[in-house]
Amino acid sequence: VDFWAPWCGPCKTLGPMLEQAVTEAGGKVRMVKVNVDENPQISAQLKIQSIPTVYAFFDGKPVDGFQGAVQGSEITAFVAKMAELGPDGGLAEAVEAAEAMLAEGAAVDAAETFAAILEEEPDNAAAYGGLVRAHLALDDLEQAEAILNGAPAEISAAPELELAHAQLELAKQAADAGPVAELRAAVDADPASNQARFDLALALHANGDVQEAVDELLELFRRDREWDGGAAKSQLFTIFDALQAQDPIALNGRRKLSSMIFV
Repeated sequence: VDFWAPWCGPCKTLGPMLEQAVTEAGGKVRMVKVNVDENPQISAQLKIQSIPTVYAFFDGKPVDGFQGAVQGSEITAFVAKMAELGPDGGLAEAVEAAEAMLAEGAAVDAAETFAAILEEEPDNAAAYGGLVRAHLALDDLEQAEAILNGAPAEISAAPELELAHAQLELAKQAADAGPVAELRAAVDADPASNQARFDLALALHANGDVQEAVDELLELFRRDREWDGGAAKSQLFTIFDALQAQDPIALNGRRKLSSMIFV
């Protein structure tokens, strides 16, 4: 991982040399660039004091590194040493680093890293799903959908792709969602209106109120599970699929829905 910043002069010299050494390693090592200005939390966690700083990771832990400008021969030796650590070229660590970038809000860096991983391993489901989610974070729904549609058939049913697909569907819905206050007023005025409650749930989710959206959909399912072809249940599953498997909202929501289905 190359920690750098656009204003850092030595970084501009080190970066290309490091990239060349990684390329010559033939896929045994993956390189990730982290802009310290855009990822301050990652830099703080690793106690980056100055740049350029390079850390090598294996099995999710830093195993070696150096600071400052070094000679090309030293860089080559460093990369060669790292290439001997694992058979997958550090792809798992690269995915983990890209996910951290995405969580930090550095969606552009995350997208570039996921794309680089796919160049080495085109059927990497985690990288495919991550690339889709990175473009969703950039509000580029069209590109996210194109990437998802271009995923190899053998990984199309992978959990990472299903999660990305669910998040894409929710992002599309969010673009057309109405104002929460008006929709809540409509439900208060007519609690029996299934459409108003469904629209409120969509707006709540688009607003980031996931738990409230789930609660409204569960209430709609309780009132009329067959409404609009079972729309409440279908929307609940989409929300659950868009969350991590162990997310409390998904776990509790699935449990409540199951208890309603099998009464």
